[in-house]
Amino acid sequence: MDLCADQLLAHLPGEITATDIAPEFSRNFSRLPFARRGGFNTDRLWNRHVLLPRIVRRAAANADFVHVVDHSYAHVVSAVPPGRAGVYCHDLDAFRSLLAPDQESRPWWFRRLAHRTLNGLKRAAVVFYSTAEYGDRLRALGLESASQLVHAPYGVAAEFAAIPTEAVSLPVPTDSPFLLHVGSNIPRKRLDVLLDVFAGVWRRMPDVRLVQVGGPWPQHLNEQIQRLGIARAVCQVRGLTRDQLAELYRQAKAVLVTSEAEGFGLPVIESLACGAVVIASDIPTLREAGDSAAVYCPVADVATWTDAVIRTLLEPAFAPPRDTRLSHAARFSWQEHARVIATTYLGLEGRWA
Repeated sequence: MDLCADQLLAHLPGEITATDIAPEFSRNFSRLPFARRGGFNTDRLWNRHVLLPRIVRRAAANADFVHVVDHSYAHVVSAVPPGRAGVYCHDLDAFRSLLAPDQESRPWWFRRLAHRTLNGLKRAAVVFYSTAEYGDRLRALGLESASQLVHAPYGVAAEFAAIPTEAVSLPVPTDSPFLLHVGSNIPRKRLDVLLDVFAGVWRRMPDVRLVQVGGPWPQHLNEQIQRLGIARAVCQVRGLTRDQLAELYRQAKAVLVTSEAEGFGLPVIESLACGAVVIASDIPTLREAGDSAAVYCPVADVATWTDAVIRTLLEPAFAPPRDTRLSHAARFSWQEHARVIATTYLGLEGRWA
């Protein structure tokens, strides 16, 4: 979550001095000619589980507290003196092989590393989370202390606004109406549903296109695109700046969030802040992110999704009013996010000072 780290550093109160200790990726095994195929993954494990804890241990010697901005690195808590480390938990994907082994089968060594990371999360003096849904899930894992769990929702970066501060060039044409999806291709994003929904819309409204920010398409989704006959109406782009992404949000006819599970749903509040219409899966975390400012559809109900998108395109009044969308997004602030985290750590400092 680079965005969370950047925004936290940018909005911390002035009385707090913070240093980003994220090290550069060290390539060792991937440079060996006989280990090219598995060398990169070996380097990832080496960097994350061997080098990073050493770096954190050295940094912790001169720090009042250490904030781990992503729960998948929670194992480094063991390198920090007790009571001086906190972790932001975005979701529980990193622990699925332990919490739901029937849904995600992994080899023994992967589960062992996941268990190490989960133990680090449990040892943290404080765990931050973004939605009430994930607060409840963390309590179910045994993180029950009120002082150990702190709600710190995400914010909206300044670039995501209804009116741009300057002209923005885009790498995709926007001269015809388009639907937008922003997210990776991991299974829980349900890009298969996105494509089926778009195909249904496109058959009735052939001038509409789909722009997907993320990717690349895995083979099974490429095959689905070909099978649906929508290749010429689908465009995928990545590597955008925040200004470019915000401009896409502003110009999109609707932003679709088809996920079956989310830790929060950052595209929901970012697109609402740009004034976009949002149609999202009806799951608790997305309901919490969008509240009454978005349109909701049952997960993977392609027919309902298709009808909702078409109705949104044909009847603008079907979606919540623009003022509602903008006012809701204004509730989310990176400055408040940083204030909550800073205040929490200052409280921890008072306990062990």
